[in-house]
Amino acid sequence: MSTSAGNHPLLKKIIKGTSVILLIITIAALLGAGVYHRELFRLYHAMTLFEADKIVHNFQHLDSIFMKQDIQASSAPSRFRQDLKQLPPSFEYKGETIPTQKFLEDTWTTGFMVIKDDLILYEDYFLGLTENTRAISWSMGKSIVSALVGIALEEGHIKDLATPVSDYVPLLKGSGYEGVSLKNVLQMSSGIRFNEDYGDFNSDINRLGRTFALGTPMDNFVISLKSERKPGTFNQYVSMDTQVLGMVLRETTGQSLSQYLEEKIWKPAGMEFDAYWLIDSADMEIAFGGLNVVLRDYARFGQLFLHNGEYEGKQIVPKQWIHDSVTPDAPHLQPGNNPLSDWVMGYGYQWWIPENPIGDYMAIGVYNQYIYIHPPTRTVVVKLSAYPDYNKDGEAKTLRSVELFRTIAEQM
Repeated sequence: MSTSAGNHPLLKKIIKGTSVILLIITIAALLGAGVYHRELFRLYHAMTLFEADKIVHNFQHLDSIFMKQDIQASSAPSRFRQDLKQLPPSFEYKGETIPTQKFLEDTWTTGFMVIKDDLILYEDYFLGLTENTRAISWSMGKSIVSALVGIALEEGHIKDLATPVSDYVPLLKGSGYEGVSLKNVLQMSSGIRFNEDYGDFNSDINRLGRTFALGTPMDNFVISLKSERKPGTFNQYVSMDTQVLGMVLRETTGQSLSQYLEEKIWKPAGMEFDAYWLIDSADMEIAFGGLNVVLRDYARFGQLFLHNGEYEGKQIVPKQWIHDSVTPDAPHLQPGNNPLSDWVMGYGYQWWIPENPIGDYMAIGVYNQYIYIHPPTRTVVVKLSAYPDYNKDGEAKTLRSVELFRTIAEQM
Protein backbone atom coordinates (compact mmCIF):
# COMPACT_ATOMS: atom_id res chain seq x y z
CA MET A 1 0.00 0.00 0.00
CA SER A 2 1.60 3.26 -1.08
CA THR A 3 -0.32 5.61 1.21
CA SER A 4 1.46 6.29 4.51
CA ALA A 5 -0.47 5.18 7.55
CA GLY A 6 0.17 8.56 9.06
CA ASN A 7 -1.91 10.13 6.25
CA HIS A 8 -5.04 8.11 7.05
CA PRO A 9 -7.64 10.64 8.35
CA LEU A 10 -8.59 8.57 11.39
CA LEU A 11 -4.98 7.91 12.28
CA LYS A 12 -4.17 11.61 11.92
CA LYS A 13 -6.75 12.25 14.65
CA ILE A 14 -5.06 9.67 16.85
CA ILE A 15 -1.67 11.31 16.36
CA LYS A 16 -3.04 14.74 17.25
CA GLY A 17 -4.81 13.36 20.29
CA THR A 18 -8.23 11.87 20.86
CA SER A 19 -9.57 9.50 23.46
CA VAL A 20 -8.30 6.02 24.21
CA ILE A 21 -11.76 4.65 23.34
CA LEU A 22 -11.66 6.17 19.86
CA LEU A 23 -8.16 4.80 19.45
CA ILE A 24 -9.32 1.26 20.22
CA ILE A 25 -12.33 1.58 17.92
CA THR A 26 -10.15 2.88 15.09
CA ILE A 27 -7.58 0.11 15.47
CA ALA A 28 -10.32 -2.53 15.49
CA ALA A 29 -11.98 -1.05 12.42
CA LEU A 30 -8.76 -0.87 10.41
CA LEU A 31 -7.65 -4.34 11.42
CA GLY A 32 -11.04 -5.65 10.41
CA ALA A 33 -10.63 -3.98 7.05
CA GLY A 34 -7.26 -5.67 6.62
CA VAL A 35 -5.18 -2.47 6.32
CA TYR A 36 -2.09 -1.08 7.99
CA HIS A 37 -1.30 -4.29 9.91
CA ARG A 38 2.35 -3.38 10.55
CA GLU A 39 1.55 0.17 11.66
CA LEU A 40 -1.35 -0.92 13.83
CA PHE A 41 0.77 -3.63 15.42
CA ARG A 42 3.32 -1.00 16.41
CA LEU A 43 0.62 1.42 17.49
CA TYR A 44 -1.02 -1.15 19.74
CA HIS A 45 2.28 -1.91 21.43
CA ALA A 46 3.19 1.76 21.71
CA MET A 47 -0.11 2.43 23.47
CA THR A 48 0.25 -0.54 25.85
CA LEU A 49 4.02 -0.33 26.32
CA PHE A 50 3.86 0.66 29.98
CA GLU A 51 0.93 -1.43 31.21
CA ALA A 52 1.79 -3.39 34.34
CA ASP A 53 1.22 -6.80 32.77
CA LYS A 54 3.36 -5.98 29.72
CA ILE A 55 6.02 -3.49 30.80
CA VAL A 56 8.68 -5.96 31.94
CA HIS A 57 8.53 -8.01 28.75
CA ASN A 58 8.32 -4.93 26.54
CA PHE A 59 11.39 -3.26 28.03
CA GLN A 60 13.45 -6.35 27.21
CA HIS A 61 12.06 -7.12 23.73
CA LEU A 62 11.53 -3.86 21.86
CA ASP A 63 13.31 -5.29 18.83
CA SER A 64 10.31 -7.56 18.33
CA ILE A 65 8.04 -4.53 18.00
CA PHE A 66 10.02 -1.78 16.28
CA MET A 67 12.74 -1.55 13.64
CA LYS A 68 16.33 -1.42 14.82
CA GLN A 69 19.96 -0.92 13.83
CA ASP A 70 22.58 -3.18 15.42
CA ILE A 71 25.77 -1.89 17.05
CA GLN A 72 28.60 -4.40 17.16
CA ALA A 73 30.55 -5.10 20.33
CA SER A 74 34.31 -5.01 20.73
CA SER A 75 36.34 -7.95 19.47
CA ALA A 76 38.37 -7.66 22.70
CA PRO A 77 35.87 -6.75 25.43
CA SER A 78 37.00 -5.66 28.86
CA ARG A 79 36.64 -8.19 31.66
CA PHE A 80 35.46 -7.30 35.14
CA ARG A 81 37.00 -8.75 38.27
CA GLN A 82 34.70 -9.43 41.22
CA ASP A 83 34.76 -8.96 44.97
CA LEU A 84 31.10 -9.63 45.72
CA LYS A 85 29.52 -8.05 48.78
CA GLN A 86 26.06 -7.43 50.21
CA LEU A 87 24.22 -4.19 49.60
CA PRO A 88 23.64 -1.94 52.62
CA PRO A 89 20.50 -3.30 54.32
CA SER A 90 18.79 0.09 54.32
CA PHE A 91 19.20 3.77 53.54
CA GLU A 92 17.76 7.05 54.84
CA TYR A 93 15.60 9.52 53.00
CA LYS A 94 14.29 12.60 54.83
CA GLY A 95 14.20 10.77 58.15
CA GLU A 96 12.67 7.59 56.71
CA THR A 97 14.55 4.31 56.90
CA ILE A 98 13.98 2.36 53.69
CA PRO A 99 14.94 -1.34 53.39
CA THR A 100 17.14 -1.71 50.32
CA GLN A 101 15.79 -4.99 48.98
CA LYS A 102 12.19 -3.91 49.44
CA PHE A 103 12.90 -0.69 47.56
CA LEU A 104 14.45 -2.64 44.69
CA GLU A 105 11.41 -4.91 44.56
CA ASP A 106 8.91 -2.07 44.88
CA THR A 107 10.47 -0.22 41.94
CA TRP A 108 10.46 -3.35 39.76
CA THR A 109 14.22 -3.49 39.42
CA THR A 110 15.34 -5.80 36.61
CA GLY A 111 19.11 -5.39 36.93
CA PHE A 112 21.39 -3.88 39.56
CA MET A 113 25.15 -3.52 39.54
CA VAL A 114 27.76 -1.82 41.74
CA ILE A 115 31.36 -1.29 40.64
CA LYS A 116 34.01 0.22 42.90
CA ASP A 117 37.72 0.53 42.16
CA ASP A 118 36.98 -1.36 38.91
CA LEU A 119 35.67 -4.38 40.86
CA ILE A 120 32.11 -5.69 40.68
CA LEU A 121 30.85 -5.58 44.24
CA TYR A 122 27.27 -6.50 43.40
CA GLU A 123 25.47 -7.81 40.33
CA ASP A 124 22.00 -9.32 40.16
CA TYR A 125 19.16 -9.80 37.70
CA PHE A 126 15.42 -9.93 38.30
CA LEU A 127 12.11 -10.32 36.44
CA GLY A 128 13.59 -12.27 33.57
CA LEU A 129 16.55 -10.02 32.76
CA THR A 130 19.83 -11.87 32.20
CA GLU A 131 23.41 -10.80 31.65
CA ASN A 132 22.91 -10.90 27.87
CA THR A 133 19.47 -9.24 27.76
CA ARG A 134 19.51 -5.87 26.03
CA ALA A 135 17.23 -3.53 27.96
CA ILE A 136 15.90 -0.16 26.86
CA SER A 137 17.91 2.83 28.05
CA TRP A 138 15.16 5.39 27.67
CA SER A 139 16.74 8.73 28.49
CA MET A 140 19.96 7.28 29.87
CA GLY A 141 20.81 7.13 26.17
CA LYS A 142 20.76 10.94 26.07
CA SER A 143 24.01 10.95 28.03
CA ILE A 144 25.56 8.60 25.47
CA VAL A 145 24.44 10.88 22.63
CA SER A 146 26.10 13.77 24.49
CA ALA A 147 29.38 11.84 24.58
CA LEU A 148 29.16 11.44 20.80
CA VAL A 149 28.67 15.20 20.44
CA GLY A 150 31.84 15.74 22.48
CA ILE A 151 33.78 13.37 20.24
CA ALA A 152 32.42 15.03 17.08
CA LEU A 153 33.46 18.42 18.46
CA GLU A 154 36.97 17.15 19.22
CA GLU A 155 37.25 15.68 15.72
CA GLY A 156 36.20 18.94 14.09
CA HIS A 157 32.92 17.69 12.64
CA ILE A 158 31.13 20.20 14.87
CA LYS A 159 32.57 23.73 14.75
CA ASP A 160 31.53 24.96 18.19
CA LEU A 161 28.64 24.92 20.65
CA ALA A 162 27.61 28.51 19.98
CA THR A 163 26.59 27.81 16.38
CA PRO A 164 22.82 27.44 15.89
CA VAL A 165 21.66 23.87 15.29
CA SER A 166 19.82 25.12 12.22
CA ASP A 167 23.22 25.93 10.66
CA TYR A 168 24.24 22.31 11.09
CA VAL A 169 20.83 20.97 10.03
CA PRO A 170 19.19 23.25 7.43
CA LEU A 171 15.96 21.26 7.78
CA LEU A 172 15.48 23.01 11.14
CA LYS A 173 15.19 26.45 9.56
CA GLY A 174 11.65 27.69 10.01
CA SER A 175 11.08 25.48 13.06
CA GLY A 176 11.28 26.46 16.71
CA TYR A 177 14.92 25.37 16.65
CA GLU A 178 16.01 27.97 14.12
CA GLY A 179 18.73 30.12 15.67
CA VAL A 180 18.97 28.02 18.86
CA SER A 181 22.59 27.30 19.80
CA LEU A 182 23.88 23.76 20.08
CA LYS A 183 24.84 24.49 23.69
CA ASN A 184 21.29 25.49 24.61
CA VAL A 185 20.00 22.28 23.07
CA LEU A 186 22.62 20.23 24.96
CA GLN A 187 21.50 21.84 28.20
CA MET A 188 17.76 21.30 27.69
CA SER A 189 17.33 25.05 27.42
CA SER A 190 16.07 25.34 23.87
CA GLY A 191 12.88 27.21 24.75
CA ILE A 192 10.79 24.75 22.73
CA ARG A 193 7.16 24.22 23.74
CA PHE A 194 6.85 20.56 24.71
CA ASN A 195 4.75 18.57 27.19
CA GLU A 196 6.75 15.56 28.48
CA ASP A 197 3.99 14.14 30.72
CA TYR A 198 3.73 10.39 30.04
CA GLY A 199 0.51 10.27 32.04
CA ASP A 200 -1.28 12.70 29.71
CA PHE A 201 -2.68 10.93 26.64
CA ASN A 202 -2.57 14.16 24.64
CA SER A 203 0.94 15.23 25.72
CA ASP A 204 3.60 15.88 23.10
CA ILE A 205 5.65 12.90 24.23
CA ASN A 206 2.67 10.53 23.83
CA ARG A 207 1.67 12.14 20.55
CA LEU A 208 5.26 11.52 19.46
CA GLY A 209 4.94 7.84 20.37
CA ARG A 210 1.86 7.47 18.20
CA THR A 211 3.55 9.38 15.39
CA PHE A 212 6.57 7.08 15.54
CA ALA A 213 4.44 3.93 15.62
CA LEU A 214 2.52 5.01 12.55
CA GLY A 215 5.64 5.58 10.50
CA THR A 216 6.15 9.35 10.48
CA PRO A 217 9.91 10.15 10.48
CA MET A 218 11.22 11.84 13.61
CA ASP A 219 12.60 14.70 11.51
CA ASN A 220 9.05 15.60 10.49
CA PHE A 221 7.91 15.71 14.10
CA VAL A 222 10.88 17.81 15.22
CA ILE A 223 10.40 20.51 12.60
CA SER A 224 6.74 20.89 13.63
CA LEU A 225 7.73 22.17 17.10
CA LYS A 226 7.54 25.84 18.08
CA SER A 227 9.36 28.04 20.56
CA GLU A 228 7.71 29.40 23.71
CA ARG A 229 10.55 31.22 25.51
CA LYS A 230 13.99 32.71 24.95
CA PRO A 231 16.61 29.96 24.64
CA GLY A 232 19.20 29.66 27.39
CA THR A 233 17.00 31.07 30.15
CA PHE A 234 15.04 28.11 31.55
CA ASN A 235 15.83 24.42 32.03
CA GLN A 236 12.85 22.51 30.66
CA TYR A 237 13.16 18.82 29.86
CA VAL A 238 12.42 18.38 26.14
CA SER A 239 13.29 14.99 24.70
CA MET A 240 13.27 16.40 21.19
CA ASP A 241 16.34 18.46 22.11
CA THR A 242 18.27 15.18 22.11
CA GLN A 243 16.68 14.14 18.82
CA VAL A 244 18.06 17.37 17.40
CA LEU A 245 21.51 16.44 18.71
CA GLY A 246 21.14 13.19 16.79
CA MET A 247 20.26 15.13 13.65
CA VAL A 248 23.32 17.34 14.13
CA LEU A 249 25.56 14.28 14.49
CA ARG A 250 24.06 12.67 11.40
CA GLU A 251 24.59 15.77 9.28
CA THR A 252 28.07 16.68 10.54
CA THR A 253 29.69 13.23 10.69
CA GLY A 254 28.04 11.77 7.59
CA GLN A 255 27.30 8.63 9.59
CA SER A 256 24.29 7.22 11.36
CA LEU A 257 24.27 7.42 15.14
CA SER A 258 24.64 3.65 15.30
CA GLN A 259 27.71 3.68 13.07
CA TYR A 260 29.30 6.55 14.97
CA LEU A 261 28.61 4.97 18.36
CA GLU A 262 30.02 1.63 17.22
CA GLU A 263 33.17 3.21 15.78
CA LYS A 264 33.88 5.77 18.49
CA ILE A 265 32.73 4.11 21.73
CA TRP A 266 31.31 0.60 21.51
CA LYS A 267 34.31 -1.08 19.91
CA PRO A 268 37.21 1.00 21.28
CA ALA A 269 35.84 1.09 24.84
CA GLY A 270 35.63 -2.70 25.13
CA MET A 271 31.87 -3.22 25.16
CA GLU A 272 31.03 -6.90 25.56
CA PHE A 273 27.67 -7.27 23.80
CA ASP A 274 26.07 -5.94 20.66
CA ALA A 275 23.60 -3.16 21.33
CA TYR A 276 20.78 -1.93 19.12
CA TRP A 277 19.12 1.39 18.46
CA LEU A 278 15.46 1.69 17.52
CA ILE A 279 15.00 3.51 14.23
CA ASP A 280 12.13 5.23 12.46
CA SER A 281 10.77 4.64 8.97
CA ALA A 282 13.56 6.78 7.50
CA ASP A 283 16.24 4.73 9.32
CA MET A 284 16.94 7.56 11.77
CA GLU A 285 17.76 6.50 15.32
CA ILE A 286 15.42 7.38 18.17
CA ALA A 287 18.22 9.44 19.70
CA PHE A 288 16.31 10.54 22.78
CA GLY A 289 15.77 7.07 24.23
CA GLY A 290 15.83 4.16 21.80
CA LEU A 291 19.19 2.58 22.67
CA ASN A 292 19.12 -0.98 24.06
CA VAL A 293 22.12 -2.30 26.02
CA VAL A 294 23.02 -5.04 28.53
CA LEU A 295 23.53 -4.16 32.19
CA ARG A 296 27.29 -4.65 32.16
CA ASP A 297 27.79 -2.40 29.13
CA TYR A 298 25.78 0.37 30.76
CA ALA A 299 28.23 -0.04 33.63
CA ARG A 300 31.18 0.08 31.22
CA PHE A 301 29.91 3.39 29.90
CA GLY A 302 29.72 4.67 33.46
CA GLN A 303 33.27 3.44 34.03
CA LEU A 304 34.40 5.30 30.92
CA PHE A 305 33.17 8.56 32.45
CA LEU A 306 34.55 7.67 35.87
CA HIS A 307 37.97 7.33 34.22
CA ASN A 308 37.60 10.71 32.50
CA GLY A 309 36.93 9.17 29.11
CA GLU A 310 40.01 6.96 29.02
CA TYR A 311 40.17 3.22 28.38
CA GLU A 312 43.41 1.24 28.33
CA GLY A 313 45.51 4.34 27.75
CA LYS A 314 43.34 5.67 24.91
CA GLN A 315 41.20 8.79 25.23
CA ILE A 316 37.76 7.74 23.97
CA VAL A 317 35.71 10.74 25.16
CA PRO A 318 37.57 14.04 25.59
CA LYS A 319 38.43 14.69 29.24
CA GLN A 320 37.39 18.33 29.08
CA TRP A 321 34.05 17.33 27.60
CA ILE A 322 33.34 15.08 30.56
CA HIS A 323 34.12 17.90 32.99
CA ASP A 324 31.91 20.32 31.08
CA SER A 325 29.13 17.76 30.69
CA VAL A 326 28.59 17.45 34.45
CA THR A 327 29.19 21.08 35.42
CA PRO A 328 26.08 23.33 35.44
CA ASP A 329 27.39 26.67 34.20
CA ALA A 330 24.37 28.97 34.33
CA PRO A 331 21.78 29.98 36.97
CA HIS A 332 18.94 28.05 35.34
CA LEU A 333 20.96 24.81 35.45
CA GLN A 334 21.80 24.75 39.15
CA PRO A 335 20.39 21.97 41.38
CA GLY A 336 17.99 22.71 44.22
CA ASN A 337 14.80 24.73 44.43
CA ASN A 338 15.38 26.72 41.26
CA PRO A 339 12.62 28.92 39.80
CA LEU A 340 14.42 28.80 36.45
CA SER A 341 14.14 25.02 36.17
CA ASP A 342 11.30 22.51 36.06
CA TRP A 343 12.99 20.09 38.50
CA VAL A 344 15.21 20.11 41.58
CA MET A 345 18.12 18.38 39.86
CA GLY A 346 20.76 20.38 38.07
CA TYR A 347 21.70 19.80 34.47
CA GLY A 348 24.81 19.71 32.32
CA TYR A 349 25.23 18.35 28.81
CA GLN A 350 22.49 15.71 29.02
CA TRP A 351 23.61 14.64 32.52
CA TRP A 352 21.82 15.24 35.83
CA ILE A 353 23.43 16.66 38.97
CA PRO A 354 21.56 15.75 42.20
CA GLU A 355 20.58 18.19 44.91
CA ASN A 356 23.33 18.98 47.42
CA PRO A 357 25.95 17.56 45.03
CA ILE A 358 28.89 15.66 46.44
CA GLY A 359 30.75 15.30 43.16
CA ASP A 360 28.19 12.81 41.84
CA TYR A 361 26.16 12.89 38.66
CA MET A 362 23.86 10.53 36.78
CA ALA A 363 22.12 9.48 33.60
CA ILE A 364 18.40 8.98 34.16
CA GLY A 365 15.79 7.19 32.07
CA VAL A 366 12.02 7.23 32.50
CA TYR A 367 10.51 4.37 34.50
CA ASN A 368 13.58 4.50 36.78
CA GLN A 369 16.72 3.64 34.82
CA TYR A 370 19.99 5.02 36.20
CA ILE A 371 23.73 5.18 35.68
CA TYR A 372 25.08 6.83 38.84
CA ILE A 373 28.71 7.95 39.05
CA HIS A 374 30.47 9.01 42.24
CA PRO A 375 34.11 9.90 41.43
CA PRO A 376 35.19 10.61 45.06
CA THR A 377 34.66 6.92 45.96
CA ARG A 378 35.31 5.61 42.41
CA THR A 379 31.83 4.09 42.33
CA VAL A 380 29.41 3.34 39.49
CA VAL A 381 25.89 2.07 40.16
CA VAL A 382 23.49 0.93 37.43
CA LYS A 383 19.81 0.23 38.04
CA LEU A 384 17.49 -1.03 35.31
CA SER A 385 13.78 -1.04 36.09
CA ALA A 386 10.32 -1.46 34.65
CA TYR A 387 8.34 0.51 37.22
CA PRO A 388 4.72 0.73 36.03
CA ASP A 389 3.65 3.38 38.55
CA TYR A 390 6.19 5.91 37.33
CA ASN A 391 3.52 8.45 36.43
CA LYS A 392 2.30 8.36 40.02
CA ASP A 393 5.57 8.77 41.94
CA GLY A 394 8.49 8.04 39.64
CA GLU A 395 10.27 11.30 40.34
CA ALA A 396 9.93 10.75 44.09
CA LYS A 397 11.42 7.29 43.60
CA THR A 398 14.32 8.90 41.74
CA LEU A 399 15.12 11.16 44.69
CA ARG A 400 15.09 8.12 46.96
CA SER A 401 17.28 6.24 44.52
CA VAL A 402 19.90 8.98 44.76
CA GLU A 403 20.12 8.41 48.51
CA LEU A 404 20.41 4.65 47.98
CA PHE A 405 23.25 5.18 45.52
CA ARG A 406 25.03 7.60 47.85
CA THR A 407 24.71 5.12 50.71
CA ILE A 408 26.18 2.39 48.53
CA ALA A 409 29.07 4.65 47.48
CA GLU A 410 29.87 5.51 51.09
CA GLN A 411 29.36 2.12 52.73
CA MET A 412 30.46 -0.55 50.26
